[in-house]
Amino acid sequence: MGDPDRMLSASPNWYCSRSSDAAGGLMGFAARNSVYLLRISPQEPGLYGELVGHTERVSGFAFSHFSGQSNLCASSSDDGSVKVWDTQTKGLVTEHKLHRSTISALHWSPLVKDLLVTGDEKGIVVCFWCNRNDGQQFFPEPRTIFCLSCAPHQEDLVAVGYKDGMIVIIDISRRGEVTHRLRGHDDEVHCLAWCPHPREDDLYQKLDDPQGVELNATNGDLLPESENKGCYLASGSKDQTIRIWSSSTGKGIMTLKLPYLKRRGGGTDPMVKERLWLTVHWPCGHPTQILSSCFGGELLLWDLSRSGKQKWTLLGSSEGQNHSRIVFNLCSLVTEEGKELLLSTSMDRDVKCWDLGSLSCCWSLSSLGGFVYSLAFSPVASGCLAIGVGDGMIRVWNSLSVVNAYDVKTLWQGIRSKVTALSWHPTKEGSLAFGTDDGKVGIYDVFSTKPPQTSSTYHKKTVYSISWGPPLSFGAEGDRPPFTVYSCGGEGIIFQHNPWKLTTEAQDINKLIRDTNDIKHKLPSHTELSWKPDGQHLAIGNEDGSIEIFRAPHLQLICTIQQHHKLVNALRWHHDHCEDPTLSFLLASGSNNAVIYVHNLKGALESSAEVPVTITDPFRTLSGHTAKITSLSWSPHHDARLASASYDGTSQVWDVLQEEPISNYRGHRGRLLCVQWSPVEADQVWSGADDFCLHNWSVSKQEHSRPPKGKKSTDLEKKRSLQVKNKTKKKKKTDNITQEVGGEAVSREQESPITSAQNGTSDQEEDQTSPEIVPEKTTLQEAVAESLPPSDASPLSSVEKRSPSPIFKRAAPKKEQQKEKGDPYSRKKKSRSLLPISTSKDHRSKEEQHRDCVKLAAVLCCGGESSVATSSLNELSSHLGLYSDRATLHQLMEEEGKSHLESGHSELQHQIMLWKGDLQGALQLAAERGELTDQLLALAPVAGYKVWVWTVETYVKQLCFQEQYVKAATHLLSINKVYEAVQLLKGNHLYREAIAVAKSRLQPDDPVLRDLYTSWATVLEQDGHYSMAAKCYLGASSPYDAAKVLAKKGDLLSLSTAAELALISGEKTLAASFALRCAQEHIAAKNWVEAQASLKQYPTLLGNRLVFCTSELLFNHLEDKSPVDWKTQTTACFHDWVGHSSKESFISKLTGLWQMEYGLCSAEQYTEVCQQLCTSNTPPTTANTSPKQLLLHIAQEVTLSALTYLTKSWDEMVSPLLSAIFRCYQAGQFTLMQEISKLLLPEGPDELRKNLNPDNKHSLAACDSVQAFLTYIKMYEMWWNQPGVKMEISSGEDAVLPTPEDDDTPKSLCDLGVLLSDLHAGFQNAQREIADVQQGLREMIQQHQRNRQIQDNSLELDQDSDSNPTSSPEKGPDSQNQTSNPNPVSLTELMKKLSTANHKLAEFPDYLKVLPFPDVLESCLVIIHLPSSKPTSDVYGQAISLLQRHGSRSSDHQKAASKFVSSLQEQLPSA
Repeated sequence: MGDPDRMLSASPNWYCSRSSDAAGGLMGFAARNSVYLLRISPQEPGLYGELVGHTERVSGFAFSHFSGQSNLCASSSDDGSVKVWDTQTKGLVTEHKLHRSTISALHWSPLVKDLLVTGDEKGIVVCFWCNRNDGQQFFPEPRTIFCLSCAPHQEDLVAVGYKDGMIVIIDISRRGEVTHRLRGHDDEVHCLAWCPHPREDDLYQKLDDPQGVELNATNGDLLPESENKGCYLASGSKDQTIRIWSSSTGKGIMTLKLPYLKRRGGGTDPMVKERLWLTVHWPCGHPTQILSSCFGGELLLWDLSRSGKQKWTLLGSSEGQNHSRIVFNLCSLVTEEGKELLLSTSMDRDVKCWDLGSLSCCWSLSSLGGFVYSLAFSPVASGCLAIGVGDGMIRVWNSLSVVNAYDVKTLWQGIRSKVTALSWHPTKEGSLAFGTDDGKVGIYDVFSTKPPQTSSTYHKKTVYSISWGPPLSFGAEGDRPPFTVYSCGGEGIIFQHNPWKLTTEAQDINKLIRDTNDIKHKLPSHTELSWKPDGQHLAIGNEDGSIEIFRAPHLQLICTIQQHHKLVNALRWHHDHCEDPTLSFLLASGSNNAVIYVHNLKGALESSAEVPVTITDPFRTLSGHTAKITSLSWSPHHDARLASASYDGTSQVWDVLQEEPISNYRGHRGRLLCVQWSPVEADQVWSGADDFCLHNWSVSKQEHSRPPKGKKSTDLEKKRSLQVKNKTKKKKKTDNITQEVGGEAVSREQESPITSAQNGTSDQEEDQTSPEIVPEKTTLQEAVAESLPPSDASPLSSVEKRSPSPIFKRAAPKKEQQKEKGDPYSRKKKSRSLLPISTSKDHRSKEEQHRDCVKLAAVLCCGGESSVATSSLNELSSHLGLYSDRATLHQLMEEEGKSHLESGHSELQHQIMLWKGDLQGALQLAAERGELTDQLLALAPVAGYKVWVWTVETYVKQLCFQEQYVKAATHLLSINKVYEAVQLLKGNHLYREAIAVAKSRLQPDDPVLRDLYTSWATVLEQDGHYSMAAKCYLGASSPYDAAKVLAKKGDLLSLSTAAELALISGEKTLAASFALRCAQEHIAAKNWVEAQASLKQYPTLLGNRLVFCTSELLFNHLEDKSPVDWKTQTTACFHDWVGHSSKESFISKLTGLWQMEYGLCSAEQYTEVCQQLCTSNTPPTTANTSPKQLLLHIAQEVTLSALTYLTKSWDEMVSPLLSAIFRCYQAGQFTLMQEISKLLLPEGPDELRKNLNPDNKHSLAACDSVQAFLTYIKMYEMWWNQPGVKMEISSGEDAVLPTPEDDDTPKSLCDLGVLLSDLHAGFQNAQREIADVQQGLREMIQQHQRNRQIQDNSLELDQDSDSNPTSSPEKGPDSQNQTSNPNPVSLTELMKKLSTANHKLAEFPDYLKVLPFPDVLESCLVIIHLPSSKPTSDVYGQAISLLQRHGSRSSDHQKAASKFVSSLQEQLPSA
């Protein structure tokens, strides 16, 4: 695994008391579950390495500051382990797992070289001696430990800070006995720091005048000490104070209150105060100065000896040098030059280095808090790299900066979501388009401080791809920008945004595609887009695996590539500044399967055909990855060199033309999401992954050349097992627990949740409790909700692992309390009567009952006429309303109803309101409380139609809240809201029920029904239920889409069914494509009978049937000869006519079969079929072409030659014959070339030559090439038939060819002079000269890179040579290599040679450049070493002459000649 040259690592972990430290010129900080090591200098940081081994978040890290062992360090993790590392080897030294709770603090003793002290959330302190692997546990206090620090003046003292503000000093030599309890802080103790000066006297002398200083009395119980030796201790707390303590007396010496610093733009934000983390650091050599953090990221230097109130000085000489958010850790080191540097980590994800002499910032190193989703290099500003990260920010890295190698600018305004796509403007500097996870599209001006411009049109899902391109023709002409922004979202739509008018609605390009191409069927969902560099063609990848090529500006469909069968993730056009112009037509594509396809679209894009072409054969296939492809990038420095990123955890560099892997990078510890080739350095590639890291690596330095084998790499699984797994928290459970244990837990949860401490799993600081959710296209970590086992001490640990406390044991009885509340009969007192107040009043004492009778009589008997009656009526109690007037009765009912509500019997309140006749009020009350029932709904029509409709609608909302969607839809149907009911069912994915309702209640042609079918089909298609999806498309009257989705699986049954369905529906072109794919699958299984049956119904595929017939005859003939290893055990299935033996030639037998089986008789048929086959281009043959594919390619060439034979087009017959033989030559199948030549030309090319037009130079030259290849075969037969010479055939056996005397070879083939063409020798020599110059250019570039690397390492090499004089002989080979080539060829000379060779090449005729010919020099070498009786003296002399003229400059042929026969060097001069 190669290490990166440069990288941006994951962000330092948050809310840890000590997660970074520095020693020996190195700084280490904990990030997620690893520790990153940096080489520190005042100029810039350098990546030193990474310590990998923990499986969960690293919570603590510390170096050993004992003299002589600064190479040792230790780390603690939430996985319960404490590990000791050696930074020189980056390996594990030892580890222990003595803690049973989450480790919260760690420190290495500065006085005992092997003592490591750790503390956990249960209050356990563990002392571990590394050298003897022995540990001891102490339990000084039953509190949650937040921090601890070993004393620098006495090896047995350890200071421990707790969550509740308590600080204790323990003596580990007395079994952890508490020496002092330091009370004074009111909240969490975040950090403890001992004074580096071991005595307290000096500081006492400077504190004689305690003005402005708060002196405290003794804090706590003072236990006896064995020594009077003391040292000052500083503590920082969440209560916004720093306290200085005396360890000898246990007293507080000084209290420092943090100042409220006004930042630019206003005062201090109240939220910043609540989010305080106060860390302190006591630098070496400064006993009266300490450093601390502040509210908003500022750093303060406190001078304890200064008088007055303001004892602090602000670090940072200018605006922008300070951190923008709270600081978590401080550490310092002294450089070799004597400078003391301070290092700080912060919530703003920056690591800063400060010069304590000038109090200014030396450098700042950015880090990443999320997945690296996208990379983009600016085409205008060289080396300017934009990075889209999952923490809601964009980084712009000036990778070519000379002053600062990590010159990174952070853009965060107006984003607030994961940045998933980036693209630079092609010509305007600093204009950067971005897309986010929430569907937003915007444009940033990176050189401005203004927020970005955002488009008013949002995608419904994640923006997966964004690109600049020429504007399309949407009808409205006028002022249009030269480039517009195109964005592709997860919902499958591509929008065109006008950068001049982002507030206007963006255009959906599907409308233009439909109008231009007259498409009626459903368009596939788009997943990727890529503009050709010339801006004339647009490639769009789709969810079904197809790729469509459109011509701008009207988006006319040119061709469709049916190669992938899964979602297309990446599309990239080759750059247009290549030496070979045809390479600019290459399009690379990657999908959810692990294969990369490269297509050459030159023929399709330059064709003038009106009907779109379907391409099924790739130009090149790149296989090797074991997981889906996520990103592709062509090298701008090479021709046809491609870099790919994959979910298998590696990035691969390919030589596309050779289909060979070049270099494989395995430095990431997660799945790769993006890759970009450096535009300025040919050997540099940048890659980002879901390990929160961006790597810059060299192609030439990788030890692996291809991806790891196997479906799932063992290395990747091992890496991913070390990834941090986030756990989501149940909010309701959190609320209940925090309410019970008090506000203390609530404040802590808001301050430092687990997701915040794991750093980067939350995207915004304002919402740190939500773990990062990865878009569907690029997901690695998923939030998994896990319930705690009953053995856990507290249910709060699932919510707040960082700070448990013994008080949380009160949560255990909570379960019983919740269980009681869950029982309605146990928490509700059932009423005995509907009017309990009236009933209880009637059961009072006799005196009160009599008094009520008097009051009632005064009211009823007086008739309300007298003043006495009026006053009595006013004083009448409501419980007597049952016996008095209606108004009093209503008052009684209101009181009774309130009583029922308070006791939880709302249904009784409803009954009382119904008795009053207030049905509408009862419905209103039930609706407000969400307590509507079927009974109340049944009574609602009594109150009127409008009330009934309103009640039904309210009840529907209530049912939806209760997730009873089917019942809610039924009630909507009762008020004739059919569309709302259908939409409700559809919105909750109840498609089957929604279709049933819509089909039974709506018109058959209603568009809602079609939308239901297509929506359900889309969901089913995503889940892999293709058959059901096809039914839905058929229901939506879209058989085209039904056939396409059926064929998605790609097996024989699916393809045949899809073809039959498409044929029935009238989609003949689509049916033919599926039938052809089905036939190709049968051919791969050697079943020619079923292949022909699949194509029988399609007249347009007659040419393919003839090709399959030819391949069947060829295979039957070659199977007996066995010239090729077919690498399959399947039994072939032939037609009956294959086995008929006859003496006629192969071409005659083949054409006779065509006439008999396929009715091919007329010249018009011959011409039509020939045109069909000429339109389908087969890719060129290479040594990697499989035998089955090679046979089909040869069969197509033979079919074309047979058709031209039938039409008597002799001039056109020669080219396919030559191509058939040359394909065998290219594939390295010599024995196959023998058999093919015997089949096609048993008598040689003489008969064919007689029929050629003597004026057609091209056909005559092609015939000469055919004769040359046949003679080439005969020449090697002569060589192998010498005594003792054997030929190794493809089957692995040795066979001796028959002697020439027994051959009936035509005399024309025995004339070896045919191979000795001076014209072809000169042409081939010119080609070799160009290849040699190109090789020289490559070597020059490689030598330049090696020299540059040597210059970079010259300082280290000089130091090694000074320290070890004997090391100079080891450099001998390099020096010898330098002296062995004193006069290297310059670039000017190489370019002059290249120009001369190109001029030579241009002088040769065009037909010579197109037609292949055997290697003339190779033929000369064989001829001069044949027995003297074989070649004539003229031929022998001609071969010698050609070798002397053209072979002197070819080192390859000289080497081959020396291996061929050792006496060649003697024969050439004599000749």
